[in-house]
Amino acid sequence: MSYVQPADLVDRLTAAGAAKASYSTGTTLLRAAMGGAILALAAAFAVTVSTQTGQPLLGALLFPVGFIMLYLMGFDLLTGVFTLVPLAWLARRDQHHGSGADGLDEALEQAGAQVTALTVYRWGPPRDPAAVHRSALAAAAGEVDAVLFTAAPGTENWLAAAERAGALPGIVAHARAGRLLMAAVGPLTAGPLEARGIPALLPARSRMGALVRAVVQHFDPAPAGRRLREGAS
Repeated sequence: MSYVQPADLVDRLTAAGAAKASYSTGTTLLRAAMGGAILALAAAFAVTVSTQTGQPLLGALLFPVGFIMLYLMGFDLLTGVFTLVPLAWLARRDQHHGSGADGLDEALEQAGAQVTALTVYRWGPPRDPAAVHRSALAAAAGEVDAVLFTAAPGTENWLAAAERAGALPGIVAHARAGRLLMAAVGPLTAGPLEARGIPALLPARSRMGALVRAVVQHFDPAPAGRRLREGAS
């Protein structure tokens, strides 16, 4: 019979707490609302079955269906969050982005914390370096209208490829002259651009949809409603 050692169980619970703590406010509210709704439906279902059949035990047996649905759909209950997030806080678990070490571990250790780093995904070299090379040359030659970045490691790696190709001066010149739009999903992603003196367009919210909307509005500042009416006509 397979089982999980107590220490491994604590590690898994702490990792789950660190993941929950990293959710955005919108994601947290949505998961909580959906979890509460499903549990309310399960309670109503159990009460209805109990009253209609006159068998309270049957309703009690059906109520856990709500918890099963919560687990399968990945939603949250306040009790679970209150249990798991403090575990992550007490263990000082920090979650890294794909480029790995970023100095956070050292800063926490110097402050006296016992740190366990969690890297949930990693960045690697591009599958087609030649395509990255060609894109940098095209941007430097003025053949590209915009370049969009969604993660700081991707920004740094693309700019490094442009430097190796000798294309960075042309890219900087086009961007400063307004002939090439460099857009990033957020301030961290734009950091490598700003470090090289390249202006970057940032969306109002650090989300993919907001980034696309900002780029569209940059090239066509007309309101979305007017664009739809003109397209329909």
